[in-house]
Formats: sequence, structure tokens, C-alpha cells
Amino acid sequence: MLKTVIVLLMIALVASLASGLVFLMSDRGSPDKKRLFTSLGVRLGLGVCLLLVVLYGVITGQLGHQNPWDPGPISPEGSQQ
Repeated sequence: MLKTVIVLLMIALVASLASGLVFLMSDRGSPDKKRLFTSLGVRLGLGVCLLLVVLYGVITGQLGHQNPWDPGPISPEGSQQ
């Protein structure tokens, strides 16, 4: 469930980035149109949400590293378990 939320937030970030590009090209620096700044604010909010979700996943242990080259936890005596 947590990984699905992360993927959806990343897709939303890319969509916000694309909409920002469209607004940048279509508004042409018009001072009365603030859509580009709104898109930036949405992208910042999504980025903060993504960071918080990943942090929550790491703290709760739902996300972690499972690399084949990871030696695993090391006991206080120095031997691996």
C-alpha cells in the first residue's frame, strides 16, 4: 500500500511538472496569469508529501534496503548473524 502511494505521488509530480511547462509556454510572461506559480506550489506540496511518506515508511520499517550485497545487521561481537 505504501509503495503504491509513493508511485502515485511521483506520477502526480511528473504531471505537475508537465503542466508547469505548458503554463510556461502558453502564458508567455503575462503578469495577470499566476498558473505557473500555482503549479510550482502544487509541486512543492507533492514533494513534501512524498518526503513525509518515505520518511514514515523508513521509520516504521515498511521501507528499507534489501540489497544482495548488504551484509545485514552486525552483532556487537563483530560477527554477522
